[in-house]
Amino acid sequence: MRPTANSIWRSFQTSGKKHLVLTGASGSGKTTLLSSLFSSPMPGVTSWVVPEKGVYLKNNCSKEIIQIGRYHPDPTHKRNQMRAIPENFDEKGTAFLHSCLHATSEWITIDEIGFLESNSCKYRQAIRTLMKHKQLLMVVRKQKLPFLEELRNHKDVFLVDLDQPYGNAGCIIMASGKSKRFGANKLLTDFNGKPLIAYAFDATEMLGQNRLVVTIHPEIAHICKKQDIPFLLHNLPDRNDMIRLGTGAIKDKASHCLFLPSDQPLVSRETIGALLFCAKNAPDTIWRTCDQNTAGSPVVFPSAYFDDLSALPPKNGGNTVIQNHREHVRLLPVTQHYELADIDTPEDMQAMEVIAAHALAK
Repeated sequence: MRPTANSIWRSFQTSGKKHLVLTGASGSGKTTLLSSLFSSPMPGVTSWVVPEKGVYLKNNCSKEIIQIGRYHPDPTHKRNQMRAIPENFDEKGTAFLHSCLHATSEWITIDEIGFLESNSCKYRQAIRTLMKHKQLLMVVRKQKLPFLEELRNHKDVFLVDLDQPYGNAGCIIMASGKSKRFGANKLLTDFNGKPLIAYAFDATEMLGQNRLVVTIHPEIAHICKKQDIPFLLHNLPDRNDMIRLGTGAIKDKASHCLFLPSDQPLVSRETIGALLFCAKNAPDTIWRTCDQNTAGSPVVFPSAYFDDLSALPPKNGGNTVIQNHREHVRLLPVTQHYELADIDTPEDMQAMEVIAAHALAK
C-alpha cells in the first residue's frame, strides 16, 4: 500500500528537516507522488528518458529542453546504456539550476537525480548550492553512487523510500482490555457496521504481517485467524503483561514498534502513516500523537526502549517509559481531535458514531 502525499507532508513538516527526498525502484511512484505534493508545478528541472534515444532535461520555468544523455547499446548489459553529454550538463544543465536561485518560490523540485547527474561535478555542486539557499524536493534514484548516498543521508533531508516507506516497523494492537465500564466486550460490538476491533486492523493495514494483536479474548483471536492477522492469545491479568508479551514477540524483528489501542476507531490511516514516517527519519525518538498540547496514543517506540517495555512493573503501561525519557519524546499533531478519543462506555460509542457519521458526510 503506497503512502499518501498528506501523510508524507505532515511527517515532513513535523520533522524540522529542510529538504524532502523521494527514492525507490523504477515504477515505485516517485514522480507521481512528487506531482501530488504541490498543487501547481514548482521551479526546478525535470528529466525523462526517450527509449533508444537519450535523456532530456527541461527547465520548468523557461520550458527550455536539452539532451543530457545519449543511448549507447551494450550487448553485454554490463554497463549503463546511457552516456552523459558533459558539455550540456556543465553549461546548460548547471545554468538551469542556478536560475532557480532567483525564483520567488522557496521550493525547488529536481526530478530526477541518478547516474548521469551524479557524473557532472558542476551539476553536483549546483545542487549543493541550491540546498544552502532553497528547500528542495528531489527524486533520487536508488543507486549506490557516492553523490546519491550523500543526498539520501544528508542531515537536513527527510527521506521517503517508497520501497520500504515505513522501514522495519512492527505494530502491536492492544486488545486485552476487559471492558468493565462497557458491560460487554466492546471490541466485538458493532460500530457503524463492523466490530470495533476492525478499525484498528484497517488503520494499520499498510503494515500487513508485521502486526501482532495481543489479546485475552478467544473471539478476537478467531477474527484474526480468519483475516490472517498475527495474534498472541494469553490469559495474564495485568496491563504490563500485554506490552511485555507483545514486545518480546517482535523485538528481534523490528527496528521500531507502533503501539495502538484497539478502542480508537477514528484514528486515521494517514495519521498512522505519518507517525511511522517520523519514526523512520528520527530513529532514536519516541513519537506520540497529540491534540494541540495533549499527548495520546498511538505511540511509536524505537528498539532502544524494548527492554524497558519488557520490564514494566505490574499494572504499568508504556507511559512509564515515556516519563522516564521525556527528553527523547516528540509529538505529531492529529488533524482531527476525535482521532485520539477512545470508547469506554456505551454512551461513548453512541457519541463517536455521531462524530463518525458527520466525518464521513464531509
